Amino acid sequence: MPLFRADLHLHTCLSPCGDLDMSPRALVAAAREKGLDMIAVSDHNSAENAAAVIRAAGLRPMVIPGLEICTVEEVHVLGLFETVHAALSMQDLVYQRLTDQPHRPDLFGDQVVVNEEDDVLGFVDRMLIGAVSLDLTQVVAAIHERGGLAVASHVDRPMFGLLAVLGFVPENPALDALELSRRVDPGRFLAERPDARGHPLIRSSDAHHPDQVGLAWTEFELESPTFREIRMALKGENGRRIHALYPPPRPTGMNAAGG
Repeated sequence: MPLFRADLHLHTCLSPCGDLDMSPRALVAAAREKGLDMIAVSDHNSAENAAAVIRAAGLRPMVIPGLEICTVEEVHVLGLFETVHAALSMQDLVYQRLTDQPHRPDLFGDQVVVNEEDDVLGFVDRMLIGAVSLDLTQVVAAIHERGGLAVASHVDRPMFGLLAVLGFVPENPALDALELSRRVDPGRFLAERPDARGHPLIRSSDAHHPDQVGLAWTEFELESPTFREIRMALKGENGRRIHALYPPPRPTGMNAAGG
């Protein structure tokens, strides 16, 4: 089967910590420049810009709508969905469980809703950077109820990563994958974290700025670049699989560059 490059964790100008230049057209242009076949829009606790990115992209790259949810434990979880309708349904639940505290753009930056032409449609007044009043089990269950994939974001990071917050990878809820940041050696990670074995590993950029798009990605062996094919690859079904994580680990020791 052919190989497809996928960066499944990208933010737009809707995310309060994102660059205002991270518009749908800029994101799509960066993805094309990096040779990405698939991307996922995963703004903090919201999917309001996902449809705009899909329309801006057309047929390339293929865009998966989603959102990055902050659980009550402050674990970040990607919810990736087959349709915008499913992503917005998850957003509805998240918005119901977000704090009523108003957003402070002077402290956290603007949360900009745009269309596929990068025209500003408005601003989200909710504090999207906060946690929802749903625990990890409830968030994963809600994602699965909507036919989505639940991926623990940047599990190796000291902030909002699953391991830093909980200290272990739980058997339940059943996560569909664990996401590694680009500086982690997957082999060493699994050697040091036996509780992560058996979980598919992916790598994504978590880009908040256009120049970060595609700094990390996962190469999948698929029949075609679709959400359903990604689901099969994470399960290792019908020949679909994760082929490689990029960038590869840097060499260490005396043979390393500059060693």
